[in-house]
Amino acid sequence: MFELRANEKVMALDPAALPGDAHIVFIGRIRSPWRERSECPKNMRAALETGQRASLMLDPPYREGLLGLEGYTHAHIFTWLHQVPRNLIIQKPRHATEEQGTFALRSPIRPNPVGLHTARLLGVDQQTGVIELEAIDALDGTPVIDIKPYFPSVDLLADAMTPKGR
Repeated sequence: MFELRANEKVMALDPAALPGDAHIVFIGRIRSPWRERSECPKNMRAALETGQRASLMLDPPYREGLLGLEGYTHAHIFTWLHQVPRNLIIQKPRHATEEQGTFALRSPIRPNPVGLHTARLLGVDQQTGVIELEAIDALDGTPVIDIKPYFPSVDLLADAMTPKGR
């Protein structure tokens, strides 16, 4: 299931055991070829490299919200990464030489496992609630919590920087 690596640290309290303070609803599910975490690409670049298509199935009450989305090439898809632990606060990624705090990583393991995927939209069918995606780095059945269109004029940050080596 989940094994700690050297120097990783769990919090004393598991956030999954706390009472909720927000009323988040799932509006649909991801349909992807990935059934197990070990199969799932670790990021969107790796997902694109597989050439595997995916889709998002929106539940009926939310389908009207797709009106106008068909004109966009990309969207941000927010998911709830439901199959990961939530109590790891210091992590040691396989590819890293040193451990990092959860909030300095893009790991799915976090107190609130919200996934952010920026995906190319290949088709939007408001009637059936199906959004065809070029690819996605999420497991089949992953709950969707929101969809927002990608705006190049505000989402592209030319001066964004990361620490050396990332």
